[in-house]
Amino acid sequence: MTSKVTNAWMLECINKMREGSKERKFLQTVELQVSLKDYDPQKDKRFVGSVRLPNIPRPNMKICLIADQKHADEVAAAGLDIEVTSLDALKKFNKDKKLIKKWAKKYSLLLATDTLIKKIPTVLGPVLNRIGKFPQPVTHNDSIAKKVDDVRGSVKWQLKKVTCLNVAAGNEKMNDEELRQNLVMALNFLASLLKKQWHNLKAINIKTTMGKSVKVL
Repeated sequence: MTSKVTNAWMLECINKMREGSKERKFLQTVELQVSLKDYDPQKDKRFVGSVRLPNIPRPNMKICLIADQKHADEVAAAGLDIEVTSLDALKKFNKDKKLIKKWAKKYSLLLATDTLIKKIPTVLGPVLNRIGKFPQPVTHNDSIAKKVDDVRGSVKWQLKKVTCLNVAAGNEKMNDEELRQNLVMALNFLASLLKKQWHNLKAINIKTTMGKSVKVL
């Protein structure tokens, strides 16, 4: 599988992207926007896959852990920048769909102690499944710090109903080489999911959250 994008060209595009981006009062992500060709979401198999990038693109990604006492203590001891709640605290929603939705949508991702996973639908009903926010399990053998880094450091490519895809592959504080590594790895991984690999990539653009789009391919 040969990449159509050289390292030198990607670095040039990153430079152009920086020139077209003003400083903002928040940390801007670097978005990778891809459109596919020769793909029909109605007929072709819909792919999904995640890859852990070399550098964490979203260090401020909001995560909430539905924890047992042991996990809650571990998060506190490690000083992790995530929110922690318990099943008892979630019972206060009283299965009110609007309240549960509002709470879940504050976070990019939910995690839960694996032994609590089966109890979550009993407490919250089917809402989290419906909005695609059902928590990922964490065992006591997992390091929560590593799990959080893996989550914040991964991108997920998924073909839904349209052939335009978009992921946050970096942030403006990264240096050019870190950005290049992330962007190239994210693209190579996407190509590996496609039936004709790089031949299915029609256009590739990169941009900061509020900046101008730069054409890579």
